[in-house]
Amino acid sequence: MYSVMLIALVGSFLGSVGATYAVRAWSRRYRFVDRPGGHKGHAQPIALGGGIAIISCICIPLIVATLVAHFAVRHDAFEGLPDVLVMHQEGMASKLSEVFAIVAGALILHILGLIDDVKALGFLPKLLVQIAVALFVAWPFGIRAGEALGTPAAVALTVVWIVLITNAFNFLDNMDGLSAGVAAIAAAIFAASAIRSGQLFVPVVTLIFVGTLLGFLVFNFTPATIFMGDAGSMVVGYFLAVLTVLTTYYDPGRDLQPTGVLVPLVVLAVPLYDVVSVSWHRIRSGHSPFRGDQRHFSHRLVQKGMTPRGAVLTIYLATAATGFSAILLPQADRVTTCLAFAQCVCVVLIIAVLEHAGRPSPPKHRP
Repeated sequence: MYSVMLIALVGSFLGSVGATYAVRAWSRRYRFVDRPGGHKGHAQPIALGGGIAIISCICIPLIVATLVAHFAVRHDAFEGLPDVLVMHQEGMASKLSEVFAIVAGALILHILGLIDDVKALGFLPKLLVQIAVALFVAWPFGIRAGEALGTPAAVALTVVWIVLITNAFNFLDNMDGLSAGVAAIAAAIFAASAIRSGQLFVPVVTLIFVGTLLGFLVFNFTPATIFMGDAGSMVVGYFLAVLTVLTTYYDPGRDLQPTGVLVPLVVLAVPLYDVVSVSWHRIRSGHSPFRGDQRHFSHRLVQKGMTPRGAVLTIYLATAATGFSAILLPQADRVTTCLAFAQCVCVVLIIAVLEHAGRPSPPKHRP
């Protein structure tokens, strides 16, 4: 099982490095670039199109693997396959419709992002398409969280969750390597949690996602030479949200406790804090929460004296600090759960203190 996961991780990483390199060259040749100006922090045009490499390196292996599993089950063609794959072939083949639904949703958001990268759209069209995509995967295809609440409530909860996380990582894409790095850390933790829960399909898909993001980070970590754009950041958030919905956190038959449902909230505490806090700051200033600016947590850390690289690494560490304990939650007792949740709250409070401490005092007027 672990060899399959290693192949998924390393193969997607190498594929992503090659794809990102090729897309960067294409973007520079055809001037598909992000130009400086407004609230943007870069001084020179930077290649766009990273989202093309990201979605390609996630969706193509996912579709191919599922189609191969489907073909093997239909034609009983298991000869030569590892035992672990044979054992899970039927489960993988049964997910064919779900996989195509997830990929279709990602492609719609990707195309929407490409249009926005070329000619900025207002927030309302993007929000409506995000809601439509979330409804598409949650309602007819049954990819939803909170099934115990009943279908209507589960669909509503899933739509809110997918739209929230999609926008959280779209918001987080405000500094070199930030969105991709935080998503990679969070996804690696989700993969570890799914492995401990005895799953195979979700960890393999998640590790493909992690490898793709790490390959992209080779070119996107500060100083970035390519950006993912909205065509990438919305897809990254969407995939991460869908992966959390697909992961099993609570199953009495496998000794997974109800506390496991807290895993996504704990792991994604930092991106959620950023989207909530920056939206609050914008609303207080009388602006739309979707209006781009430099009010993000990363920007406020830089304003306190950190370098951009230092701010990004700090947010990486904060994400890891909240997320690592979440791996234990599906098998945790109440005391361990309370301690993990308290640690998460403490990390978020430290973030709040860091970004608000040391504000310069207003100048005093001398008589």
